Amino acid sequence: MDVVTADRIQFAFTIMFHYLFPIGTMGLAPFVAWYTWRGGRGDEQSAASAAFWTKIFAVNFAAGVVTGIPMEFQFGTNWAAFSAKAGPVIGQPLAMEGIYAFFLESVFLGVLLYGRGRVSRALVTLSAILVCVGSWLSGYFIVVTDAWMQHPVGYAIAADGRIEMTSLAAVLFSPFALWQFAHVLCGALVAGGFIVAGVGAYYLLAGRDSTFGREFVRTGVIVAALSSALTIFPTGDQNGRDVTADQPVKLAAMEGLFASTRGAPLAIIGMPNVESKTLIDPVFVPDALSFLAYGNLRAEVAGLNAYATELWPPVELTYYAYHIMVGLGTIFIGVAGISLVLLVARRLERTRAALWALMLLMPFPYIASEAGWVVTEVGRQPWIVYGLVRTSAGISANVAAGETIFTIVGFMGMYFLLGFLFLHLTLRQIGAGPQKSAM
Repeated sequence: MDVVTADRIQFAFTIMFHYLFPIGTMGLAPFVAWYTWRGGRGDEQSAASAAFWTKIFAVNFAAGVVTGIPMEFQFGTNWAAFSAKAGPVIGQPLAMEGIYAFFLESVFLGVLLYGRGRVSRALVTLSAILVCVGSWLSGYFIVVTDAWMQHPVGYAIAADGRIEMTSLAAVLFSPFALWQFAHVLCGALVAGGFIVAGVGAYYLLAGRDSTFGREFVRTGVIVAALSSALTIFPTGDQNGRDVTADQPVKLAAMEGLFASTRGAPLAIIGMPNVESKTLIDPVFVPDALSFLAYGNLRAEVAGLNAYATELWPPVELTYYAYHIMVGLGTIFIGVAGISLVLLVARRLERTRAALWALMLLMPFPYIASEAGWVVTEVGRQPWIVYGLVRTSAGISANVAAGETIFTIVGFMGMYFLLGFLFLHLTLRQIGAGPQKSAM
């Protein structure tokens, strides 16, 4: 294994594991704020719900902090050339995430965990809101960093070849970044909605904590349905348009489109074959890709063959990850939509099939979000900063592949234990239930 591949595998493994926890914190934060606000107005059930979800949120937050630390170190240990070249730009939002968002979130999470009964209800409510703001702001600064690597703006090339920032506002408020964050946030809210609804469904199916179960199912389904719709339109649609405009080769890989086509079809299923440059056994929706990409049924969409093969991302991985994400998103809309109809008809809590679906779907928004990350990052290859710095030029010159492989094995062992501990603490909290959380 060459050193570039080893470094990429290490970063992919550590960041994909880490990403599981920001999904949870960004997705659960508004529920913590909502129930805390209602509890502050005298609703004791909501106060118990707030305490319950705050503890689960705190476990997510702690695991996210622990797994996030290695990401920072890898910029220096494995990607020193990239850090030296692009550090003047990416260092700004990453520093802002630590200084502003992380401390905002962590300080007021402490108030939520230990301040109940010791400080005023107004301060507890404000703390919950600020924790939500902090978690979303943290995600925003990270997405801004990634969005700049996807679509660099507000920069200039210095005489020594380094990339220097010319406009912090252009980097922070790039339309590419804004829409990418909106899509990421909606995906996290889908996860949060299905987690809350799934836990409520579990309580109803188990015949325990029914009052809380009904409340969690109702609130979770509403959030899951709205955020699932927003994930597709407008956020997913606009992300697709940005990719079409700025990363057309990624679009071709996502759809397995090899030949440039006027009135390009949308591939529902199929198997891309890079050697033969064909999509095997496809099921198409005629003209749909042209319409989604350009708003014109007869627009021409450039295929992979329009670009040098050295500029192609890993086609199969990009294609399959994209279709997993879209397929799961479609399922989420279907299940959440049906559940919402049953909720309005006041039949949801008596429809066991729907409750089972909500409970079993809890892990799948995580899979969809991880698949979306793969599409975004793998589809960017061979660039680490799109159009400016190749991934192969970003590695540290004095790190051998064997050293990186050794650390990957170490990370796997540590993260297995951390994952086991996270699941144990979370499941124990769910098993204890909201009533005991209020004690």
